[in-house]
Amino acid sequence: MKRTFNSLTDQEALHSAVFVEERNAEIYHRFAEMFVEFRDDDSLAIASVFWDMAAEERHHSTLLQNRYEELFGTQACALTDDDIYEFIEIPRLEDADVFSGATAQDHRSPKERALQVGLTAEVGAQKFYSGLIENCKDPRQKRLFTELADFESEHVAFLERKLADASRQGTESS
Repeated sequence: MKRTFNSLTDQEALHSAVFVEERNAEIYHRFAEMFVEFRDDDSLAIASVFWDMAAEERHHSTLLQNRYEELFGTQACALTDDDIYEFIEIPRLEDADVFSGATAQDHRSPKERALQVGLTAEVGAQKFYSGLIENCKDPRQKRLFTELADFESEHVAFLERKLADASRQGTESS
C-alpha cells in the first residue's frame, strides 16, 4: 500500500532521502555523459555543470548515509520509491529545454539552461521538505525534515552560485 512521505518513520524518510540523492547523482552523471558525446564547447560546458551537480548530490548522499548509520546502524530498510505517493526532486532535461538554442524570450546560454534543470528540481525538493515540516507534529521527525530541507537549501545555494557565475560569464563575453 502506498504511503505519504510524512507517514514514514524517521528511518524510512532518511533511507528515502539517501536514495533520492544517489538516484539524482546518477541522473546528472548520465546527463553529463550524454553532453560529452556532442564534443562541442557548449556541450562540454553543460557536461561540466552536470558533473558538478552529480558530485554535490553524491556528497549529500554520503552525509545522509552517515547520518543513517549514526541513527540506525546497519538496520535494513526495504522502502522503495514505489511505496511512496510523492515524487521527490527528479531532474528533467525538458524542464529547461537545454537542447534548443536561445530564443527571443530566453537569452540564457546552454550552460545556464542546464543549471536551471537542477535548480528547478532542488527548489521543488526544498519546498517539499519544508511543507512536511509545517505539518509535522513529531519533534524527532520534524528535526529530520528540517535537516533534509537544509540539505536541499544547500543544493539550491550551490546551483544559484553556479548560475550567477555562468550568467556573469555570458554577459562578459557578449
